[in-house]
Amino acid sequence: MDPDSKALIKELKDAGLSDQAIRAAWPSWWSDEAASSASARTELRFALSRRLGLEPQSLLGARVEFVWQDDTRFKNLTAGDAVQRGALASFGNAVGRLLLRATPRVRSMEAIGAITLRNAILSGRSVVDLVGLISACWGLGVPVIHLRVFPLRIKAMRAMVVEVEGRHAILLGRDAFYPAPIAFTLAHEIGHAALGHIGNNKTLVDIGDSSFGSEDQEEQEADRYGLELLTGSAEPVITTNIDNFSARGLAEACLEAGPSRGIEPGTLALCTGYVRDDWVVANAALRHVYSERKPVWQEINAMAAGELNWGNLSDESIEYLGSVMGNDG
Repeated sequence: MDPDSKALIKELKDAGLSDQAIRAAWPSWWSDEAASSASARTELRFALSRRLGLEPQSLLGARVEFVWQDDTRFKNLTAGDAVQRGALASFGNAVGRLLLRATPRVRSMEAIGAITLRNAILSGRSVVDLVGLISACWGLGVPVIHLRVFPLRIKAMRAMVVEVEGRHAILLGRDAFYPAPIAFTLAHEIGHAALGHIGNNKTLVDIGDSSFGSEDQEEQEADRYGLELLTGSAEPVITTNIDNFSARGLAEACLEAGPSRGIEPGTLALCTGYVRDDWVVANAALRHVYSERKPVWQEINAMAAGELNWGNLSDESIEYLGSVMGNDG
């Protein structure tokens, strides 16, 4: 690699960006021949700026500066995360804006009640599950993808909601092999959007593992919205006829009791774990609720690939967004 490119990569890394994010953003047309051209080197910097959410002039001699850092709020941010928040905010905002460009405008998600959305999903499905949540989002013009490229060396982001002119895009970061945990995360982020927590042309980032009992009022409100959307109640009452049960026993009970109440069995298992403060058994029960263990992100991004209007994007943007979604082709 030519010295100029090496220096540029070092500059991006020093700003907090991961190797993964830099590789995904690096244009496929770049070559040794392009490196000898001043105009190509300039275009390289502009391409990276567009994809990573950087100030273009900051790659032309000054230090790297992120575009949307000041328009982003972080939930559960630690001191260590704060150092790299600019990279996370601008990367996510740039991706969210690309997604909205390729998604038809339908209506704003703001002010849609949890029960209203739940009933809409149940009109076509027996339970409110992850597929139903994602389908409802796309039906409202809210794109949802699962990031396969992360801007930070440590995947600290659980999820992000980007709002642009009243529209929302949701980027998921949490990995799982069963749908229910991701459904909880998505329902929580839908809550942030519906409750007006984002702010016009701003971004909200949830950091770290999801957990109930946060002292942050907006987090509490989003938790309640998410539970109401998933179960029909912001404070679901769950009782059991025995004090101690196995993971298999819990799974069987949830498979029997959940669907009749419009609750996905995996969701009911996790709710039981929350109410009884027994996450070990609840998470173990998911192995018995679902017929197979598989990366949930694949189904999420397969749905996104079918919903996005790729014709609204340039070839450069298609290539980049495909990389971010894990499309090796």
